[in-house]
Amino acid sequence: MCDMGMTGERRRRVWRWAVIVWVLAVAVGGGLTLWVQDSTEPQGPYVWEQTKPGATPDLPPCPAPDEGGAALCVYTDAD
Repeated sequence: MCDMGMTGERRRRVWRWAVIVWVLAVAVGGGLTLWVQDSTEPQGPYVWEQTKPGATPDLPPCPAPDEGGAALCVYTDAD
């Protein structure tokens, strides 16, 4: 016959160690993620790209279906 008291205590101890290992792994992984992320970011001011709202975009010509191109090719203007 098994002693249920020792089994429950042992199970709690195993769960406790599993939780401790998991918390440490999450903390180390998060720290490494932040460290690597900070080291890959450019060091300098951020600049927004300047666009011209009135300019038409440089789109390739729509190929004709008889040339083996797309059967449907539609470009719309955002205006």
